[in-house]
Amino acid sequence: MLSKACGYAINAMIYVASLPAKRQRARLRDIAKAINSPEAFTGKILQALVKDSLLVSTKGPNGGFAIKGSASQIMLGQIVSSIYGGALFSGCALGLRKCSENHPCAVHYKFKVIRERLSCMLLTTGLSDVAERVNTGLGFLKH
Repeated sequence: MLSKACGYAINAMIYVASLPAKRQRARLRDIAKAINSPEAFTGKILQALVKDSLLVSTKGPNGGFAIKGSASQIMLGQIVSSIYGGALFSGCALGLRKCSENHPCAVHYKFKVIRERLSCMLLTTGLSDVAERVNTGLGFLKH
């Protein structure tokens, strides 16, 4: 349901958040490899996350990407918004520019329920929670 870019963004953030406390930065190459994503594409995604203040980027031999602030303060919905803007939370399932209760697309009422549930999950699921699932082996970043 999410685009590749959005999936990679979430997985990249999970990977960085799941790093041990003493190794809080990850290089682009390591992130791309960990999430099975093309390096150049991953770089563009990471820069968007930096621009939206979800990650910080440090140059140099000890540089890399790190979570800005605390992973417990970041919800998955913030990552999705960084990639999609607000379109996932309010856009039309069929891509119509004007779709509303007064002028619904053909699947508006069915998709509205799905969008609301997805939005609720993304806005209430913390990055630290899903990073913990990866660290305990209950979740995976690639197959």
